[in-house]
Amino acid sequence: MKIPNRSLMVSITPLLFMALLLLALHSTEAQIGVCYGGSGDNLPSKQDVVNLYKSNGIKAMRLYNPDQPVLQALQGAGINIILGVPNDSLQSVGSDPSSAMQWVNTNVVPYASFIRYIAVGNEVHPSDAEASQVLPAMQNILNALNSVNAGGKIKVSTAIDSSLITNTFPPSNGVFSDTSYITPIINFLTSNGSPLLLNVYPYFSYIGNEQSISLNYALFTSPGTVVTDSNNGLQYQNLFDALVDTVYASLAKAGAPNTVIVVSESGWPSAGGDVATVDNAGTYYKNLIGHVSKGTPLKPGQGLETYLFEMFDEDNKQGAPTEQHFGIFTPAQQPKYGQLNFS
Repeated sequence: MKIPNRSLMVSITPLLFMALLLLALHSTEAQIGVCYGGSGDNLPSKQDVVNLYKSNGIKAMRLYNPDQPVLQALQGAGINIILGVPNDSLQSVGSDPSSAMQWVNTNVVPYASFIRYIAVGNEVHPSDAEASQVLPAMQNILNALNSVNAGGKIKVSTAIDSSLITNTFPPSNGVFSDTSYITPIINFLTSNGSPLLLNVYPYFSYIGNEQSISLNYALFTSPGTVVTDSNNGLQYQNLFDALVDTVYASLAKAGAPNTVIVVSESGWPSAGGDVATVDNAGTYYKNLIGHVSKGTPLKPGQGLETYLFEMFDEDNKQGAPTEQHFGIFTPAQQPKYGQLNFS
C-alpha cells in the first residue's frame, strides 16, 4: 500500500474527521417515528398509547395538534416529537404575534425538552384559504420560541405533499409549481437551518397511474432498476426514492440544494381500496423501514428521518375509505404486520 505524504495527512485529517462526524451525526437522523392521530372512538387511552410507543422502541412521534393529555404522558418517556400547529390555527397564529406567543407558552414551554420540530400547517396548498398565513405563522412561532430561548433547539417547518411539484419525470426535472408560495417558505427554512417536512405516498402515486407504474416499484420489491434518469444517469429501483429526489431537485432549483428533507408521513393502507391489502401494507412498511437509512440515488448515504403513517386505524377519519386503514397497530394494541423494527 502506498503511504501518502504525511504532511498532507496532517492537513486533511481534521477536515476528514469533521466530514465523517457530520455524516455520522446526520445518519442518526434516519430514525423511524410513527404518526399518532386520534380520529377514532375505539382507541387506547393517551397513556396506553405512549406506553405502546415505549414498549415497541418507537422513539419519535408526530402529533398533529397540541393534545395536552398526550403531551403530559410523553414527559419523561424518551420520545421526541413533531408537534403540529393545525391548519385551523394558522389564521390566529399568523396574524397575531401574541397568539403565537400564547400557543408557545401553553404547548411548547412545558414540553420543550422533547419537541424536535414544529410543523406549522399540514399539506396547505397555494389555493387554500390558509396559504397566506403559513409563512407569517412560521415566523411568529419562531419569534416566540426565540423569546423563550428555544429557537435554537426546536426547528420550525411546514409539511407539504408531492402535489406541489410538477414535471416529476424523470426526478431531476422536478420543480415547484407555485414559486410565489413556496420560495419564501424555503428561504425561511434555509435561513434558520430547518428541514422541509414531506409527506410521501407511493400508494397514491401508484393508484393514480397504474398503467405506467408497477406495483413492485411502489412496494420496494423490484428486482432491479426500473427508471434511469436521462438527465443524470441515476438509477431508481423504487418509487419512494424517485418521489423524494423529485423534491430534492425542486429544492435545488429554488436555491436550497442543501435543505434536509424529513419524511413526515409515509404509509400504505391495508383495506378500503385498490391494492390496499394487509400483505401489501406489511411489505411496504417493512421495506420502507429497511430502506430509509441508505438515502436516495441523489443523496446516497444521507439517511431520511421517517415517520410511518400511522399508529392506529382511525374509524372516524373523513375522506376515501382507505383513510381509515393506515394503522400499524389495531385499537387493541396488537401489531398488524408482526414485529416491525423501529430502532
